[in-house]
Amino acid sequence: MRFAKAQTPIQLPGEHDTLHYIPLGVGAVIPPWNFPCAIMAGMTLASIVSGNTVILKPSSDSPTIAAKFVELLEECGMPEGVVNFCPGAGASFGDAVVAHPQTRYIAFTGSREVGLHINKAASTQAPGQIWIKRTILEMGGKDAIIVDADADIDSAVEGVAQAAFGFQGQKCSACSRAIVDERVYDKFLQQLKARVEQIKVGDPAENANMGAVINEGSMKTILGYIAQGKKDGRIITGGERATQAGEGYFIQPTVIADIQPKSKLEQEEIFGPVLAVIKARGFDHALEIANDTEFGLTGAVYTNSRDKIDRAIREFHVGNLYINRKCTGAMVGAHPFGGFNMSGTDSKSGGPDYLYLFTQAKVVGEKIV
Repeated sequence: MRFAKAQTPIQLPGEHDTLHYIPLGVGAVIPPWNFPCAIMAGMTLASIVSGNTVILKPSSDSPTIAAKFVELLEECGMPEGVVNFCPGAGASFGDAVVAHPQTRYIAFTGSREVGLHINKAASTQAPGQIWIKRTILEMGGKDAIIVDADADIDSAVEGVAQAAFGFQGQKCSACSRAIVDERVYDKFLQQLKARVEQIKVGDPAENANMGAVINEGSMKTILGYIAQGKKDGRIITGGERATQAGEGYFIQPTVIADIQPKSKLEQEEIFGPVLAVIKARGFDHALEIANDTEFGLTGAVYTNSRDKIDRAIREFHVGNLYINRKCTGAMVGAHPFGGFNMSGTDSKSGGPDYLYLFTQAKVVGEKIV
């Protein structure tokens, strides 16, 4: 294993100096409902291959996949007690696990609000607690795609549509802001409207492109943002419940143009099929708008200018930046995932340093006799 091959930078004369990475202990793994297998399995397996034991508390909206995953681990011979499947409400059971003095770390993926709550709770020393709890947090985003004046508009429209409305926009990486140069703004909106109106809403088992949102509460929240958008901007397409899709929490894919920087729809994560389109005076202004939220998870730039690409690499402050492609679809290994600022601790899951977060380093200097 890579950890076992770690070496100290130098060997002192007369000593044998070694560096060991050892497990942290008992960890709370709290995955989200929107990727109930991939994220849950990634955080759990990172914990156990690093030598830790796990309390696995899946989202109340999607516990079954986690239960089946634990069954598979047991079939593969995982010893009893290494991963403990513990479904429960976040506000009661989840809080208790986070606050417990024997919990050594918390790996969490979810909303900004819950992530900050976990971080605050973990920072409080409980009676009998002898360590500083580690938090590995991946939270929300207000992800933007910049469309420059010299971009391939066809490609940009397709990328924005896929990133905004894939999985009903229920991804922390989803494009919720399209920041478009004023010189191509009207053309972009015209083509985007036609593309989005091709999206079929309904049961994905019947080959619909877009299904329902997760629950009634989420639907009401999203419709509230759409109502605000009708006041602050201009509905290009969508803007209502998708009643034609049948019973369920279906919402039309919604594009709202002329949204102003610093407004509610431009700043707050919606986590639904709603795209705010913002007009930029040029590339400088577009970068300024892109960086003006408290988040920093994913972003993308469509441009044919090498200079602007290089500027985006330097100045677009996100953990995962994509050039001339959509801002969703991070591939493990190729795109280690994690964000800046209120998007989390930039834990870069799928990257070469990820497992170190689940360990602690111990150095041994042994005098040679």
